[in-house]
Amino acid sequence: MAHSHPPDMNLPSLNLSKLNIELGGRSIIRDLDLQVDPGEFLVLLGPSGCGKSTLLHSIAGLVEARSGAIEIGGRDMTWAEPSERGIGMVFQSYALYPTMTVEANMSFGLKIAGTPKQEVQRRVREAAALLQLDSLLGRKPAQLSGGQRQRVAIGRALVRQARVLLFDEPLSNLDAKLRAELRRELKLLHQTLGSTMIYVTHDQVEAMTLASRIVVMEKGSIQQVGTPAEVYARPANRFVAGFLGAPPMGFVDGELDGWGRFVADGLALLPAPGCCAPNQHTRRAVLGVRPEHVTIGQGPYAGEVSLVEPMGNHQVVWLRCGAQTLAALEHDGRVFAPGQRVAFGIDAARVSLFDPGSGVRL
Repeated sequence: MAHSHPPDMNLPSLNLSKLNIELGGRSIIRDLDLQVDPGEFLVLLGPSGCGKSTLLHSIAGLVEARSGAIEIGGRDMTWAEPSERGIGMVFQSYALYPTMTVEANMSFGLKIAGTPKQEVQRRVREAAALLQLDSLLGRKPAQLSGGQRQRVAIGRALVRQARVLLFDEPLSNLDAKLRAELRRELKLLHQTLGSTMIYVTHDQVEAMTLASRIVVMEKGSIQQVGTPAEVYARPANRFVAGFLGAPPMGFVDGELDGWGRFVADGLALLPAPGCCAPNQHTRRAVLGVRPEHVTIGQGPYAGEVSLVEPMGNHQVVWLRCGAQTLAALEHDGRVFAPGQRVAFGIDAARVSLFDPGSGVRL
């Protein structure tokens, strides 16, 4: 794991084993195992309702596990009070006290815990400097922008000097420009502090840009864990493949012949060796193609342009070929019109193949 600096040896690792969580009699998390390395920025990614926030809240001690274990720094914390876990939490709703100043909001928890006054001031000053809040310490939340309020909420977690910071969709209430800014700030904050961070989002861009590792979740279980590059390039199954990437991966139903060639209506290609296990028989398969691996203008296939989406620095061109539609990314400013016939190629070394029934990578 590459770090911008060696991880703090006092940072705890976090281990979840055989974790089961039920809410209202419904099983939300099933037999979940996960290991978080000290100093890691781990992102839990998945659609709404997949259990990622519930998992985060159980690590914090806000939701009780039915069975299994939560270990923080080698100690069993499954039934420990939230205050005993050494964790700082940042929510989607900023949860600030409206009548208190920024400074009072940030220091409130420390004062209640009986931290000496000078220590409180020092920690608040340090966190404020880190989050560019120095000039706002005397203001009330109503006088702040959404981005500033979220910074105060992050500051409140930082002053506790928690060794694990948990973020529950902290940017989803902000507009796109602010989201991008705060995303960069969070990444820089992690590089500066080196603390262990676990971050929940349904936004794949946040996951890809922030994570040292991504945990993709669906229906209460983990589908894949890996670096953003690994999960993007070699998705473990069709769900992961379709969830990451914008525009998403295109899927083509077809079959693999005895020679390992993929054949479909209007397409035939030989995926890279080792892409899937050899099999002497023809079998059904689903080909997965990322838009950046489709080139228009040259190649053995013919398609018809169905739609063009200008994106500023590139355009997404949707092609119809037989019964399938594939997207291609074009960066060179060529003009395409719906109905136009074009030749195109696919980078066979970069495709994925999935089992049509289970969706698992072949």
